[in-house]
Amino acid sequence: MTGRTHDLAAFTALSYVLVTLPPEKISLATALVAFTANMVGGLAPDLDQPTAKLWRDIRGGSILGKVISPLLGGHRFISHSLIGVVLGGIIARVGLDMIGTVLLVDMHIVWWAFMIGMISHIIMDFFTHDGVPLLFPIPIKFGFPPLSVLRMKTGGIVEKSFVFPILIFINGFLYYTNYQTILTFLRHLR
Repeated sequence: MTGRTHDLAAFTALSYVLVTLPPEKISLATALVAFTANMVGGLAPDLDQPTAKLWRDIRGGSILGKVISPLLGGHRFISHSLIGVVLGGIIARVGLDMIGTVLLVDMHIVWWAFMIGMISHIIMDFFTHDGVPLLFPIPIKFGFPPLSVLRMKTGGIVEKSFVFPILIFINGFLYYTNYQTILTFLRHLR
């Protein structure tokens, strides 16, 4: 999947959680930081690729990406596995705890937003030709459908013409059918 599809998938997953489990109390600052964390989480598993969108978006990212990529074993290796999700969650928790001493937002909500984005990334990559090494270090890549020849190509016509529009439709459907829940959420922002 491309970076923009991962961003939209992360937002869609966060939207689903928002309408099904709306937080009782949340500040505007927490909501904005959580949204940002969700977008970062949606791209985080691709930090194992030196040309990843996240590396391109930060100053000096191309250099940092070339250093970190070999440490993670290359693209779709440890960062696309269950171990990678756990390690990513631990690193995010430690980082957010350090930032939480300065930034006064609910880091628990921010962490969950990050993890929702990260997990959505892994799920979306299940549908790509390469699949994901979910049970790393076991060298088996999983995907859906099981035959890789039937899966979509990253950035291909299926992703651009089918997956991306479907994600937009799902967001529209979620917000339209849960309009009152969204309004209540927005009214309770402090």
